[in-house]
Amino acid sequence: MSDKVDIDQQIDEVKQRVAKVLELAKSLGTDGAEVALSRQQGLSVGTRLGEVENVEFTNDGALGITVYKNGCKGSASTADLSDQALKKTVEAAVNIAKYTSEDSCSGLADADRLAYQPKSLDLYHPKALTTDDAIELALACENYALAYDDRLTNSDGATFASFEGFKVYGNSHGQLVGFPSTRHSLSCVMIASDGEDMQRDYAYTVNRNFDLLDKAKYVGEKAATETLSRLGSQKLSTCKTPVMFRADIANTIWGHFIAAISGGNLYRKSSFLLDALGQQIFPEFLTIEERPHIHGALASNAFDSEGVATQDRDIIKAGTLETFLLTSYSARKLGMETTGHAGGIHNWLVSSQGGDFEAMLNKLGTGLLVTELMGQGVNVVNGDYSRGAAGFWVENGKIVYPVAEITIAGNLQQMFKGIVAVGSDIDLKGSIRTGSIIIDEMQVAGN
Repeated sequence: MSDKVDIDQQIDEVKQRVAKVLELAKSLGTDGAEVALSRQQGLSVGTRLGEVENVEFTNDGALGITVYKNGCKGSASTADLSDQALKKTVEAAVNIAKYTSEDSCSGLADADRLAYQPKSLDLYHPKALTTDDAIELALACENYALAYDDRLTNSDGATFASFEGFKVYGNSHGQLVGFPSTRHSLSCVMIASDGEDMQRDYAYTVNRNFDLLDKAKYVGEKAATETLSRLGSQKLSTCKTPVMFRADIANTIWGHFIAAISGGNLYRKSSFLLDALGQQIFPEFLTIEERPHIHGALASNAFDSEGVATQDRDIIKAGTLETFLLTSYSARKLGMETTGHAGGIHNWLVSSQGGDFEAMLNKLGTGLLVTELMGQGVNVVNGDYSRGAAGFWVENGKIVYPVAEITIAGNLQQMFKGIVAVGSDIDLKGSIRTGSIIIDEMQVAGN
């Protein structure tokens, strides 16, 4: 693994190479060009039942260039970063542009929206680990899980991964920026048996900083308890009932909301929230803030993949939609301004007022707690929602028994309005920081 001085030197060298590519594109008569280059190195090991199943080393990089000429766009990429290969890649992009249709909305992001001197967000925490260190972590995690209970009879293994790398972006507006980052993770998947009943579940931890990962014992025993809790699963009779999405599953609900307010779906008129800007689509108690500059967070970024500076935003305020999520292209198609969302969102903070997990179960009262979702039965055009699910049946605020082989259904528009509480049991392992969500009523299909 590299140290900070070494990685900064690598970034500077790559910036020089990117600058040369941009100059070459300019010399070939383009109106504008943008170049992105990423490099990643790291280690991933997998163990199963005390044996090492795989050890993978990664050390790769790729450069992509997009050129614009007379409203036409051409893109090409290469993993070969030699001068000759880069020259051929630029020429290929320019040649491709000759055959694409003219589009007045294509082109670089506006120069006044770019991050020319982005702030450091503390995303780089390299950890010097040997292969033996990584194997020891994965083995320990799995062993803690297997030793937890005799009913844990099998394993799909444990995986430890540690990666570091950097991204450099430049364009013909004169922007040339880059930053390093790291990502470390540990996961474990267990299988439990009780008679003929067999269940599978997992746990994981992920962080930019290795020292902030959950310990191997915690992850292993969490995988064990999650798996054991599913033994004896039953089906439910078909019914309508309140549904609580546990925090680690609740982010999927917000994921469908993201798709519905993303520029690509909006300008294609394939979203059920086409005219929702400025409208109340959630209860008044709900607020979603985007905070791209949280130090060390998994989804922090000073600029998006077009180089546009990210900024704090209110996505939902008192239940009302304050903004769409737009790239430069989708913004032009809609006659609006980019919001800096090329490449995705940046740290969403969902407000919570429902208390911790136990308090949320009490609010649910009697209903379904969902801890796993399956399938892709969500239609962003009309909001129809139908997915396979598993979890637990809850009565009087207490988990009674596990359930499986059911389907939950509704319409996202009604589901959004039907949110009655968001918990403070916030999951930090992704780009959306949300607690559990309770929706007042959904259709459950079972027996």
